[in-house]
Amino acid sequence: MIIIMAGGRSSRMGKEKPVLKVGDKPMILRVYEEAEKVGETVVALSKNTPKTRELCLKEGIPFIETPGEGYVKDTQWLLSELGPFISVSADLPFVKSSDIYSILRAFSGEESLTGVLPLKLVPKDLHPVVYRGYAIVGLNGVGIEGEKFFEFRNPLLALNVNTPEELKLARRIAELVER
Repeated sequence: MIIIMAGGRSSRMGKEKPVLKVGDKPMILRVYEEAEKVGETVVALSKNTPKTRELCLKEGIPFIETPGEGYVKDTQWLLSELGPFISVSADLPFVKSSDIYSILRAFSGEESLTGVLPLKLVPKDLHPVVYRGYAIVGLNGVGIEGEKFFEFRNPLLALNVNTPEELKLARRIAELVER
């Protein structure tokens, strides 16, 4: 199962991120359309994302309501309720079905896979979270125990939209690549 994580508070953005548009559609729809090509997909919502809930209801997108106590706790809750899954952040506007498919194929369900991007592939204007010499991306396999890295090659996975500046950049990129 693929779960789109869309229940965060969006504190750095100041607005509910999943419903913000990049290109001609809300980020949650961009991510959902790519994930749905790969397999069964559900959106994880919380009390923090009422507009995302409304959009899911309007578009007929299946969702599950989490406690809304933060990414880690909600991920743990989802794992206990549903078992191992592929997690995709709702604020990854340039994730492709091929990215999701590649981690799904490598994921056994036992050991967690943390999606990473080699720093040499990260575009210069981006400032991703760096851990052990890699950029962490919001596409993971959430398993029962352990953890290893899974390397991606799509440089746009480094753009996780968390701030107004990153949203502007994502919109500029969408204009360029989606003509």
